[in-house]
Amino acid sequence: MSIRILSTSPLVGPALAELGARFPNLRLAAFRSPEWNAALPEAEALVVMLSEPITEADLDAAPKLRAIGTYSVGVNHLPLKACESRGIAVVNTPGVLTDATADIALALLLALTRRVAEGEALVRSGAWKGWAPDQLLGPGLAGKACGILGSGPIGQAFARRAWALGMRPLFWDRDGRDGEVDFGAGRAQRMSLAELLPLSAVLSLHCPLTDQTRGLLDRAALEKLPEGAVIINTARGGILDENAAIDLLESGRLGGVGLDVYDGEPRINPRWLQAPRAVLLPHLGSATVETREAMARLLCDGLGNALTGTRG
Repeated sequence: MSIRILSTSPLVGPALAELGARFPNLRLAAFRSPEWNAALPEAEALVVMLSEPITEADLDAAPKLRAIGTYSVGVNHLPLKACESRGIAVVNTPGVLTDATADIALALLLALTRRVAEGEALVRSGAWKGWAPDQLLGPGLAGKACGILGSGPIGQAFARRAWALGMRPLFWDRDGRDGEVDFGAGRAQRMSLAELLPLSAVLSLHCPLTDQTRGLLDRAALEKLPEGAVIINTARGGILDENAAIDLLESGRLGGVGLDVYDGEPRINPRWLQAPRAVLLPHLGSATVETREAMARLLCDGLGNALTGTRG
């Protein structure tokens, strides 16, 4: 019997089960497991996660494949040109995770600057002796510039949050556009990267990982940031030179780094585990019940449209 939908994982909410009822048969099999490999030749649609790269060899092994759905906005783990040449639809989940991702970027920023993890660890250790005037001091944010890489929906949503803290948002985007960005609570200037970096007390990454942005923040770029600058990355790990960032943390040149994404995740550079002034999260950007259910619905609706040849 034809295995029409092959998913590496259950999704949050009922959407995947409903899709499987509509297009039997649905099989769940861990990515690259023997079961997944055996089912691939019959699959008409794949559902994969961001950390599960599909290759052209996988496409060769799946001659019936008509669609690939990824439970993410990012599609840099999929062979897009090969899919296009073979008429395989690619379905992702843009739009629905904007606020959740901007929220986690804000959480990282506040955790770093207000030293939340250190404070909680101090209380839990039993060593806290009470309030002290110089205890766990961090930098204030009001009146400072916040550089935002990416002027799309998530970048704009983070700008609204930074603005609410009294910061001054500034934008760079990979298309090289100039002029102002209307981010919903005000207007902010687009700048070149060379102009933006020296002004950014906070630098928050919200651009996709492409050939243009891979390694964008190398050592030379990071050294242009002001002394004590804070970097937040909820975009993709490959944009930031992680070893350079750790070196600058260890030297005291950077004030802090907050990460929700990593180069090569789920593998993590072991130096992060010892790095000072670093807050590390396990890719929680879209991790609200409402967001993950909306992502599943968007993904499954898109796959259903692809399998029936209809437009969403």
